Amino acid sequence: MTPEERLEALGLTLPEVPKPVAAYVPAVRTGDLVYTSGQVPLVDGKPARTGKLGAELTTEEGAEMARICGLNVLAALKSEVGDLGRVRRIVKVVVFVASDPAFTEQPKVGNGASELFAEVFGEAGKHARSAVGVAALPLDVPVEVEVIAEVA
Repeated sequence: MTPEERLEALGLTLPEVPKPVAAYVPAVRTGDLVYTSGQVPLVDGKPARTGKLGAELTTEEGAEMARICGLNVLAALKSEVGDLGRVRRIVKVVVFVASDPAFTEQPKVGNGASELFAEVFGEAGKHARSAVGVAALPLDVPVEVEVIAEVA
């Protein structure tokens, strides 16, 4: 199955590439690597949720927001390479989690995006990752995800 067929089988549709909220582009290719800008959980141009993990959101809700970020990452990747079938491997994922100071489950939140990439790309979706707690994110969203992908 192609990545697009896997998305369809999962009942998922790639969104339009979210418009940048500042002076940057959604993705940049250099050689056989594509770097995506941090993608937040926007749905139809608006934050799906706002707030901090451990205060307004649970770990499970955070993972759901990370999955939405992951879909936006895939849209940014596709906009740069034209076809997700050109993705050879998701190399590195960085997940930023707006967290209450006592919250320590950032890795579980990041699994929302990581598991999506494995579902869409199989073994090529397994990657190195950092999941970091931060004080705040743009638009008061709870999660932001960026990716480095190897492409053909």
